[in-house]
Parts: sequence; C-alpha cells; structure tokens
Amino acid sequence: MPDAKFKYVLRLADDQLILGQRLGEWCGHAPTLEEELALANIGLDLLGQARSLFTYAGEIEGKGRGEDELAFLRPEREYLNALLVEQPNGDFAVTIVRQFFHAAFMVPFWSAMAASSDETLSAIAAKSLKEVEYHLRHSSEWVIRLGDGTAESHRRTQDALEELWGYASELFEMDEVALEVQQSGIGVDAAALKPEWDATVNAVLERASLTRPADSWSQSGGRTGQHSEHLGHILSELQYMQRTYPGLSW
Repeated sequence: MPDAKFKYVLRLADDQLILGQRLGEWCGHAPTLEEELALANIGLDLLGQARSLFTYAGEIEGKGRGEDELAFLRPEREYLNALLVEQPNGDFAVTIVRQFFHAAFMVPFWSAMAASSDETLSAIAAKSLKEVEYHLRHSSEWVIRLGDGTAESHRRTQDALEELWGYASELFEMDEVALEVQQSGIGVDAAALKPEWDATVNAVLERASLTRPADSWSQSGGRTGQHSEHLGHILSELQYMQRTYPGLSW
C-alpha cells in the first residue's frame, strides 16, 4: 500500500507541476497584460498544490526526499504526469483548451478527494477545490469567447479541441495503483468522474458553437513514465537551477 499511495500522490503532484510550468511559459507572451497575470496566477496555484503534494509524497516514501528533490531531481521516466499537461502551449486557443480539459476534471476530482479517509489529502483537496473552480470558470469563459468569436478564433479553438481530445481520456484511467488507493478509501474513482466531465464540456462547447470531437483516438502512458518528446524539453528548463547549483531550496 505505501508504494501505491506514494505513486498516486506523486502523479497528482507531477500533473500540477508540469501544467504550472507550461502556464509560466506565457509570462511576457500572453495576448494581454490582464491575461498574462491570470495565467501566471493559475500557474502559481498549481505550483502551490504541487508543493503540498510533493511534501506529502516524500513523507509517505520515507527516504528523506522533500519537495525539491522530487520536483527537480528525477529523470524523465520517473515523472508520472498525464500526457495532456505536457503538451506544448501552441497558440492561445491550445493553451485554453488544455486548461479547460484539466480544470473540468480537477473540480470533481478534488471535490471527491475532500471526502478521503486520508486527512492530509482531504485538506489539500479542500484548498485546491476553491482554486480549480476559478480555473474552470476562467478557461470556460475563454473557450466560449473564442469559439463564438471571429471565424479565425473559432477555427483555432476547434483545431485545439481536435489536437488535444485524445489525451483527455488518460485522466480517467484506473490502473492497479489507482484502484488500490481508491479501494482503501483514500483515492478517487476517476472513471466515475467521466459523466460530470462530459456534461461540463458539452455545455461549454454548445455555448461556444463548437463541435465535440469524435472519440476516434486516445493516447496514454504518462502514468507509467512513458512520455511524449515534449517532457524532456520542459525538464531541461525546470531542473536547470537545481542541477547547476545543487542544494537550492524552493
């Protein structure tokens, strides 16, 4: 059980860390100053969640590794984030759709996790839920604005949906690790969250005059350390300071 629980918490931490890093890449590049601040603040929310989760993962592991070691000093294959969060920012529409998919999942996830028998995870979930509810509202409003905007913004957003759709399914996978933690009363049945995610996505896409993509493909592997070519490039920047100047504290 401890090993499964460690991996489970590490997966959650890695999701928030990598997506937070992606959003940070928009600093100095967002379409407006207001949106640059919004994306940066969402990224900081995710990094805060990651820090809490990494700290707890280190306690579960019991090998003396803290948040810095777990966040910055692992090789690529030891990261267990979903493939969705490591996908490149692309244009603004891609970033917004990626954020929308993730937030639409994390709202019901943290809501369910708040009832966990693990007091630490329950507390992290209660705090994180307030943050991701804003993330979902922010990204939903942008999907609607872009989808129901100009012909160009509509096209780009529809293209982003098609590009990222197949990565979303990994969020709902329940492998042996997830099942063991869920059956112990600690984790969440991610597969059971799919209907709520579908309802959220369908409602927003309808308001945005966008077409839900067909379930014609899916891609997974991130939960077992099998990543796209993009993660290595993220880690080369993310880990640079800690590897160049060992011992830095977050």
